Amino acid sequence: MKKFFRIVSVVILLSAFFSCRSTKKLQTAVNKKDTVVSVINTSADPLVTGKNLLGTLNSNRINFNTFSAKIKVEYEDSKGKQPDVNAIVRMQKDSVIWISINATFLSIEAFRILITKNKVIILNKLNKQVEEHPFSFIEKIAKIPLDFKTLQDLIVGNPIYLGDNVVGYKITENRILLSTIGKYFKNLITISANNNLIERSKLDDIDVSLNRTGDLTYADYENKSGVNFATKREITVAEKTKVDIKLDFKQYDFNTALSYPFSIPANFNKK
Repeated sequence: MKKFFRIVSVVILLSAFFSCRSTKKLQTAVNKKDTVVSVINTSADPLVTGKNLLGTLNSNRINFNTFSAKIKVEYEDSKGKQPDVNAIVRMQKDSVIWISINATFLSIEAFRILITKNKVIILNKLNKQVEEHPFSFIEKIAKIPLDFKTLQDLIVGNPIYLGDNVVGYKITENRILLSTIGKYFKNLITISANNNLIERSKLDDIDVSLNRTGDLTYADYENKSGVNFATKREITVAEKTKVDIKLDFKQYDFNTALSYPFSIPANFNKK
């Protein structure tokens, strides 16, 4: 149960990629030349352009009232490729996140999860158990500082841990690299020069003793109702071994009427 829910957390929360403890192995999986950002500007303030790019990223954030999606998840670790799962997500902004996990190899709903700002409730339908935790339970699994707003951004594809302090940028013909420092992480963002959409986010912990590093890519953007949305995402992580996660958003909608059915059967045991 714990291992499966951790995979679910990686899939839906997109956060367990920070939990790696072996930075060296992860760095071999990313493009090393991207770890250095040059400042190229002839103006009096060499970071004016970088700050403007940061403003563009913030102005391009997806704003929504509700969000729903069906996601196919592929997960592979040192033991090989794990069974795929399908996740259905429904979200009311600043209020509730509802998740249904279907194990494709069983063709049944395995878990139903309800997340609010204060708590997390998990229905384990396989074992007929219910768990209730404070929101900090998610932080414990992900091993990162995380609040409800950041969790929302993770799910819809907004940039996370985008620091206010711009420390460098580099402009090429096709891409822009923007480096920021926030409270917890250094964030190296790769942006398409054609449309200012995020292609990649590489995070390194400011506290080097923690060695938390993550690499997240965004691809196959679609525009529905004026929203640019990355339908394919990949996460590469390394702890003792390399882990690869692929997310394929098969369906998604913004600002439609949603319901969040969640009842605890009388025969479920509280864990």
